[in-house]
Amino acid sequence: MRISAWMKYPAITVKPRDSADHARDVMEKHRINQLPVVVDDRLVGIVTDRDLRDAFPSVFDSAEAFGRRTRASGVDPATIPVADVMTPTVLTLAPVASVADAARLMRRERIGAIPIVDAGRLVGILSRSDVLDAFVDVSRAAPSSG
Repeated sequence: MRISAWMKYPAITVKPRDSADHARDVMEKHRINQLPVVVDDRLVGIVTDRDLRDAFPSVFDSAEAFGRRTRASGVDPATIPVADVMTPTVLTLAPVASVADAARLMRRERIGAIPIVDAGRLVGILSRSDVLDAFVDVSRAAPSSG
């Protein structure tokens, strides 16, 4: 089973100069947790919901550490570019790779999605949900025993 049959395309992306606030809004709007960062369809990084949470912890996270409410640090996500919070080294696979290979990579590296790259260009993204959909589809086709 090839990735190309299960990946989402085109992938929803952001650019390095987009704000971290914009990236968060895109994730919320599309209900996704990872955004490839591209320049002219070339993958230059990935930003995840965890990257954004780590860069901009909530007031309650800070307060919990001190056992009381505190003021936010004053850093405005609208002024911070995605390039400052993204992961620049990205694990990728080709569309001809197998879904099983993707699942093994996701599990081993503890990642939720893999950008799919062909000839240096981003062509899609495969998420953990896509892998589960593929598994469910295959299990329906398999004869049941018992």
